[in-house]
Amino acid sequence: MLIVIDYDAGNTANVLRALAKVGVAAELSSDPEKILSAKGLILPGVGAFPTAMAELHQRGLVAAIHEAVASGIPLLGICLGMQVLTEVGLEHQETVGLGLIPGVCRPIPVQPGYPVPHMGWNKLELQQETPLTLGLNEEAVYFVHSYYTDVPEDYIDATASYSQSIPAMIHKDLVFGAQFHPEKSGTTGLGILTQFAKVCGLLD
Repeated sequence: MLIVIDYDAGNTANVLRALAKVGVAAELSSDPEKILSAKGLILPGVGAFPTAMAELHQRGLVAAIHEAVASGIPLLGICLGMQVLTEVGLEHQETVGLGLIPGVCRPIPVQPGYPVPHMGWNKLELQQETPLTLGLNEEAVYFVHSYYTDVPEDYIDATASYSQSIPAMIHKDLVFGAQFHPEKSGTTGLGILTQFAKVCGLLD
């Protein structure tokens, strides 16, 4: 079973529908026991970094997520869920993140011709190959975000060009992040979710 972590951060219904489309059994849950017994975890999210971390702490999920990752359970963070994988977020105030991938979540610089939030379809530019990036170079995916993850290049799997190079996919070990929304990115996004399910051993 794949668990979509419930921390009141929105967009969970779309993620569950997308997983159902690719034939993956998934459940929305904030139960630490289910998280620790899952084959894989997805941390979705729409909203603000400080609010997300406060909710994760309030539900006792930070320790459960760390324990799950330490035990080798794959984790995919989507949009805000990817941002909180980093060590610190600078949205509204400085907030400690999950610290699963080194880096800082920063505001996208405002430049003429590049409105913030960054919203719409952008092509992926692959930086390194992982199970989730197979065949993705130049594929377009759907973004909606005002912040980006400033992480060392060793952890960057794909970027998108906007006012600057935006990390679009990152990973460390079995912790993966997608800044865009795979569940809103058509067949390309469904392919990414399929590949993650394969990493979790849920699909052949």
